[in-house]
Amino acid sequence: MDMKLLKERTKGHVEFIYFRKNELWYTTECGFQFPVPAEEVGDATFDAKDKASMFMRYIRMHMKSIEKGRAECA
Repeated sequence: MDMKLLKERTKGHVEFIYFRKNELWYTTECGFQFPVPAEEVGDATFDAKDKASMFMRYIRMHMKSIEKGRAECA
């Protein structure tokens, strides 16, 4: 995984954009969109705008998913 890219994507804030298929979708300031599975939310509060660093786990998970998809298509 590109750690420089991960650091870039976890700077600043994220904003909620929509809910679809049991996932909360957010976008970073650089435009990277990623899902947060609703089943993992539990009783936590997810604000419409929050620090991107708080979402590093979900950003990393989605980046790995994209890498895996690219590898399978190659």
